[in-house]
Order: sequence, then structure tokens, then C-alpha cells
Amino acid sequence: MARNFSGPAIFLDRSDINTDEIIPARYLTEVTKEALKPYLLEDLKVEGFDRNGPALANARVVVTRSNFGCGSSREHAAWVFEVNGIHTVIAESYSRIFRQNMFNCGMLAIELPREDLDRLFAMGNGKDVAINVDLQNFRITAEADGKSETFAFDISEFDKALVEAGGWVEFADQRY
Repeated sequence: MARNFSGPAIFLDRSDINTDEIIPARYLTEVTKEALKPYLLEDLKVEGFDRNGPALANARVVVTRSNFGCGSSREHAAWVFEVNGIHTVIAESYSRIFRQNMFNCGMLAIELPREDLDRLFAMGNGKDVAINVDLQNFRITAEADGKSETFAFDISEFDKALVEAGGWVEFADQRY
């Protein structure tokens, strides 16, 4: 399954964004991923964030702080990004289960050190930022206002294989 991991970024400048803020529990009774789509980040409170604005509608990458996806272990938190065309989240750290759910769904959970995130957030201060993900070389390049900066990241070979396959089910189908 070919996915685009690059594109316009949205910046959520807060740590500890939990799964209930990503997709509120009241929508977990929906029976399709598509039904989750309009509720992405519905309860999120971050200064300057407008969930109804064009930045979220156009975003293909989320850049945020530490402990992203904490809270309950629901797969719906990864699914709601997937159904909204967001296949890459960049953060300092993740809850273990959210991070693995991203890879299991064939999406990227990229970890960068705080200093790199600070530089990314500085680039995005009131500007449109495009992020290009180079999965083969474990690099992302951020571009804004005619300037670019490249950051290295690392994921395990297994997680890379999950992403390349399109997720755990596709990975298993190809190998077992």
C-alpha cells in the first residue's frame, strides 16, 4: 500500500496530548474508520489551534511535543489520523501503545530530540511548513519561506518493514 508520508505540517505545541483528545471516547462506537473522520482532535485545547481551519484540513504531518498519544490504548487514535490522510507524526516521545499502533497501521511515528523539535517549531512559527520524509535514508526535510533544514531519525528495521508493507496485516500476509 503506497502512502504519502510527506506534506504540509500542523504544529501542536503541547506535551501529553492524550488519545481522548485525538479521538473522543464518545465516538468509539462507530463501526468504520471513515465514520471517525470528522472528529479528529475535536476536544484538543492548544493555543492557536483551530480544528476547523485549513491548516488541519490540509495537514499530512503532525509535529508535536513529548508523550504524544498517552491515555487509553485505543487503535482509533491512529485510525483517525489515517482516515484524514495524516500518516506521519513527529514528536519527542510517544506512549508505547500509540507508537506501536501507528506502525501496526503502516504509519510513521518519528521521534526527534527536543532541540530538533524546537528548530522545527521555530520554522513553523506563523509560516506554512512542508515536511518531506525520506524513509530509506531516515531523514526528514522541513521547508518554509524558501529555507530548509534536514533532521535524522531512526526506527527499527521491523517498524520500517511494517510501514513499507502498509501495516501489520499486510506485513503478515506477505510473509506468512
